[in-house]
Amino acid sequence: MRQGAHVIVVGNEKGGSGKSTTAFHLAIFLLYQGHKVASIDVDSRQQTLTHYVRNRRDWARSHGLNVPHTTHFHLPLARGDSMRENHRIEFDLFRQAIGEVESKVDFIVIDTPGFDTNLSRLAHSLADTLITPVNDSLIDLSVMAQVDAVTGEPRDLSHYARLVQRARSERLAIDGRNIDWVLVRNRISMLSSRNMRQVQSMLERIAMRLGCRVADGIAERVIFRSLFASGMTVFDPLDEDLLGGVPSMSHMSARQEYRALVTALNLPDNSRTEARRAVLAAQPTDVNRFAHMARSET
Repeated sequence: MRQGAHVIVVGNEKGGSGKSTTAFHLAIFLLYQGHKVASIDVDSRQQTLTHYVRNRRDWARSHGLNVPHTTHFHLPLARGDSMRENHRIEFDLFRQAIGEVESKVDFIVIDTPGFDTNLSRLAHSLADTLITPVNDSLIDLSVMAQVDAVTGEPRDLSHYARLVQRARSERLAIDGRNIDWVLVRNRISMLSSRNMRQVQSMLERIAMRLGCRVADGIAERVIFRSLFASGMTVFDPLDEDLLGGVPSMSHMSARQEYRALVTALNLPDNSRTEARRAVLAAQPTDVNRFAHMARSET
């Protein structure tokens, strides 16, 4: 018996880390596994996940394709003069979207922006699984922590890392649940290098400091950029005409990488409706403690 949706949040306060591509492919993969999936886009500026979803629907309609689709929501930012009122409106919209699907789907996949917003903090507070894609680069590790150049040990945690730690503490206090946080090495180079080994070592040290896990993500592949316009994924049974050519080894390898990532996430069969309701049942002023994190950290 379905006990409610498991919420997967894809978050990172750095643009270009592959959040939307990861969120969309995970959602479609889960659909093909027979699950019912809803997707929520809280990135009001870029709306990349929403564009993915629209492109997919338009392409499927124009080509007569029978492919699965998520139940999708795009939540805009409130733009009134009162920040308190804006946060209340956003909270109500978010709660309404979750309430509409939480007992009807198995998974809710939420894509967040590469910057700090109230909606992003609300999404993080409800995560059962938090996925943070990190590009396989020493430069991109700074989104998690400043690393000592000599010892390789993490020193000062980033604003985002502190935000997630606070969100985990708040979630634990509200409903006794912890957020399973997974750092995903993304856009991995095809060739092993000293830089690649350094990134892996440093990311593992950062994960130990943060109390989260590390999983291998997806290699840097042109296939993802070429599929965006059609909203198709590497899991769709595309024929040669739709692909513009025979599916490549890169296409097949990307499928295997996403399957391995889902395995590493250890997603449960049953979910946590009651726990989530405890969070959403809180007064907006309580939940909006997340809204004050950014200001308290600066």
